[in-house]
Amino acid sequence: MKGNAMTPLCRTIAIVPFLLLSVGLADAQQRADADAAAFPSRAIRIIVPFPAGGPADVLARLIGQKMSEDWSQPVVVENRPGANTVIGAQAVAKAAPDGYTMLMAIDSTLTMNQYLYRNPPYDPLNDFAPITLVAKTMQLLMVNAASDMKTVQDLIAKAKAQPGKLNYGAGTITTKLTGYLFNKAAGVDTVLVPYSGSAEVTHGLLTGSVEYAIDGPSAAASLIESGRFRVLAKFDQRPFPLVPNAPNVTAIVPNLDEIVVWLGLVAPKDTPPSIVEKVQREVAKILVDPTIKARADTAGLYPATDTPTEFAAFIRKEAERWSKVVAESGMRYD
Repeated sequence: MKGNAMTPLCRTIAIVPFLLLSVGLADAQQRADADAAAFPSRAIRIIVPFPAGGPADVLARLIGQKMSEDWSQPVVVENRPGANTVIGAQAVAKAAPDGYTMLMAIDSTLTMNQYLYRNPPYDPLNDFAPITLVAKTMQLLMVNAASDMKTVQDLIAKAKAQPGKLNYGAGTITTKLTGYLFNKAAGVDTVLVPYSGSAEVTHGLLTGSVEYAIDGPSAAASLIESGRFRVLAKFDQRPFPLVPNAPNVTAIVPNLDEIVVWLGLVAPKDTPPSIVEKVQREVAKILVDPTIKARADTAGLYPATDTPTEFAAFIRKEAERWSKVVAESGMRYD
């Protein structure tokens, strides 16, 4: 053999590993395609890390019901509240990566808890396979209709006249941090009363345990519609059908950015991409259904979807954004 010339036998031997690799990859792809085609063949669990009645629970049940109809398999929504969504998130992180257990994660689950705990029992960025964003919910600033505060300006004036005296209720880390940002921008000092979910926030405002609340409208929608709760403002510019004339708080309070609470579905890491993509396509189809979209919009949930790759990038961007707010607020849970 001269120079770098190869005999036919040498060339054949050299390409054998590549042929074996190609065959192996093709077999793996065929198995993945077969798994996706057979999925689901039994009941699916969507774990909601909040009590029943809140935005995550409402949306999970809307999705789960239609998913069950489309796939002819039960979809069980399981409420696992506690520890700022850590309990539910940890359960999903440890579940089998087969697509049969998913988490209806709220933004704080994936972008804030890692900054609030010194040693969180799960890694938000590496322990899950992002499936899709499902909603960007609306936050409202609300008071009991019996309150003497009719506007955001009334609330600010009262808070300035009685520093440290007004209480506000919030149930998620995002709404709690929204209260911190509102106080900072408005130059007021009010006291957070922390709750574990929207149902508790609604009860606190209804019973007068807090003077105002920052929360989504899903648990409070009937009370808003009946006139028992007064919406002073919303935290973004989207229309809210129950209170079409509600002002955007960012137009009233300088230096306060729009804030939404978002929800998304994730699965345990190493869930096959073909199954992740099949779930994503199903959820995207469900959330454009006119009936489901109308029900979600009325509850202030506002469906929104993206691809697994886009959702993964969105999570990392949001984590960077909120890390600064958490550090500035001094909020800690251990």
